[in-house]
Formats: sequence, C-alpha cells, structure tokens
Amino acid sequence: MKNLALHWQILIAILLAGIAGTVTGPEAELFGVSFLAIYQFLGTLFLNALKMIIVPLVMSSIITGISGIGNSEHLGRLGGKTILFYATTSLLAILVGLALVNITQPGLIEGKPAGEQLNLTTDKNALADVVQKVEGRSAGDISGIFLRMVPTNVVAAAVNGEMLGLIFFAIVFGFFMTKIETGKSQLIKDFWQSIFETMMLITMWVMKFAPYGVFGLVAGTVAVTGFAAFKPMIIFFFTVAFGLAFHAFITMSVILRLSGVKPGSFFKLMSPVMLTAFSTASSSATLPLTLEKVEREVGVSNQTTSFVLPLGATINMDGTALYECVAAMFIAQAYGIDLSLVQQFTIVLVALLTSIGVAGIPAASLVAITVILGVIGLPLEGLGLLLVTDRVLDMMRTAVNVYSDSCGAVVIARSEGEQTNVAAG
Repeated sequence: MKNLALHWQILIAILLAGIAGTVTGPEAELFGVSFLAIYQFLGTLFLNALKMIIVPLVMSSIITGISGIGNSEHLGRLGGKTILFYATTSLLAILVGLALVNITQPGLIEGKPAGEQLNLTTDKNALADVVQKVEGRSAGDISGIFLRMVPTNVVAAAVNGEMLGLIFFAIVFGFFMTKIETGKSQLIKDFWQSIFETMMLITMWVMKFAPYGVFGLVAGTVAVTGFAAFKPMIIFFFTVAFGLAFHAFITMSVILRLSGVKPGSFFKLMSPVMLTAFSTASSSATLPLTLEKVEREVGVSNQTTSFVLPLGATINMDGTALYECVAAMFIAQAYGIDLSLVQQFTIVLVALLTSIGVAGIPAASLVAITVILGVIGLPLEGLGLLLVTDRVLDMMRTAVNVYSDSCGAVVIARSEGEQTNVAAG
C-alpha cells in the first residue's frame, strides 16, 4: 500500500469500507466491541487530527500570503477576482440543478405529487432533530453572514471554528503588518512563515493516515444506512449526482480550458483531495490537503493559494448551492406546489446567498435549505425527505465544493500571469 499513490490508497479504502460496512452491519461485534464503534473511532480520530490543524494552518497561510502580496492594489485585484469567480461558478451550478430538476421532476410519480407515497413524516424523530436545529431561521439570517465576518473575540472565533471571522482578521492583520517598520514587520513575517511551514509538514504527516480514516468514515456510513436506503428517492439522488458531475466535469473543465489549463492533468492531481473531501464531507477538514496539493504539485504560488483557498472553503459552495436548489424544487413537487418562474428565480437567488454562508462541515446545508423553504413558503417537514440520502449526497457535493475551490486557485493564478504545472501547451 505504501508504494501506491495516496489517491489509490484512499480509493481502495473506500471500496473495502463498502464491503466491510455491508458485511458487518450495525450490530456485528468483535470481542464484545461492535464493528460500528471501531469504524467510528477510526473516522473520528482522523477528523479530529484534520480539525486540529485547521486554525493555525489557515491563520498562518493567509497572513503570510497577504503580507507577501505587498500592496493594497494587488490585494484588491486578487480579492475581486476571487469573489467574482466563486459567485459565477455557484450561479452556474444552481442553474444546472434547476434545469435538471425541471426535466426529471423527481417529486412526481406518474405525473402526480409523490408526497403521499413518500410519507413525508415517517421518521418523526429524525425530523424533530432537524427542526430543532433550524427553528427560528429565516431569510433575515443572511445578514448574519456579514456580521460573522467581524468577530467580537478572535480567540473565541478560533476556539469555535468560526472561519469567516478568522479569515477576515487574518487578512486585516496580514495587510497592516506590511505598514509597520521594515525591521519589525520582517520579524513577524518570519514568525508566521515558520508556523506555516511547520503546519504544512504536520499536514503531510496527518495525511499518511488518510486511508485508515476514510475506511472508518465510509464503513460506518454503509453499516448504518446500507445501500437500500436510496431506493425511495432514486430519481432525486441521481438528479443531484448527475448535476454535480456535470458541473465538475463539464462546466469547470470549460472554465479551466478557457484559462489555459489542461483539465485532465489538473483533475488527476486533485483526485486525492476530492476523495478526501468525499470521505470526510467537510471542505474545512480537507483544506490542509488542498493547500498542499495546489501549491506543491499544481504549482500555484503561496500568495494565491493562501488567500483563495481558505476563502473558498468558507464561501464557495457550488455543490451545496446546486443541492439546495434541487432539494427545494423536489419538495415543492412532492407537495404538488407549482412554482412560477419568479419563485424559481427566488430559489436561485437565495440558494446563491445562503451557500456563501454555509460552514464547511458535514450536513450544514440542511440549515441553509430551511431558509429557502421559508422564503418560498414550503412546509418545513419536507426536510424529512432529505434525510434518506443526505449523507452520501453531502459527501458528493463536498467533493465538488473543494474541486471548485482548487479550480479557482489555478484560474486566478493564471490570470495573474503565474506559470503552473498544468498549463496547456
């Protein structure tokens, strides 16, 4: 196994996990300890290790990157390009999802609403848990996205993993660090550069254990849900899956090609990152590996990666935005609610805004979907439908989110005149 590339190790781990989870199920035991507990231990240990390095890695990465940019004009140009790219790709993803859900109409069975057949409130306990998480949410919560950008306590933001506030503080700190005397600023630069290089070494060490963590995460999911859980919503599942695949392989490939990047070569380099994102269902947890791959193998400069990728892990959620749009339309169809073009446009707009503020952690998009449901007046209990396939689709959309982040880094690097390792001949 050690002689194989990391992405092959992870892929083998996923396949073995599917077999192991199916064979053992949630009840099987080994010496009095359930296999499920073993899977959960391996997965949780790996996730904890990734989460451990996120805050110092992101802080040091952004501060060193911003301080290296040097002037406010360059920083403003880079920030403008980044936000424009992420907003554009998210909008394209939403439009793909909207087109597909109108074509496949997963919420209809033989032309009739599927609500009664799907029994929307079958799993009342699970539904109650979701409602408890999201009660009181409304469209007004979108303003909270901007309020979270300025933390009242940076230390508390670090402790609670509030990445949007940390990123804002790191950008401000890195920018004004260049405004003090040269001797003093160089001392601080060396300090943060040393932290960044140390964190990259720790990241590479942690990723050696990725196949074991991936095995635990996937095997635990399969052991609990099995594969039969997708049958009642097979059309919805494949509508989202096809939309995510179309966005990743078609939309992003066109954008890469127009930017002078070879899509095939780039995708091959990013395969370990996407597989890690798929298995962890967390763009934040995958960020350390994303930074390492894009900078060291793709050849994007630290100045670009340290700004674009951490920001993307927080605000760029192409896969999530697509999923939110399809999910809201699916629920509307299941209830027999015919949405007008204006209402569908509202879904597009709200999905775009809420996807910006969705935290890079598993299942956070369920919270964002309630905002959409509330805006267009759909029953909140429709969330119960989404629980059946949410875990696997969460893994898939996270992989697309992370891939879009990395595409953003290389596209923006090319626009800045950087020569990467994946430039088209």
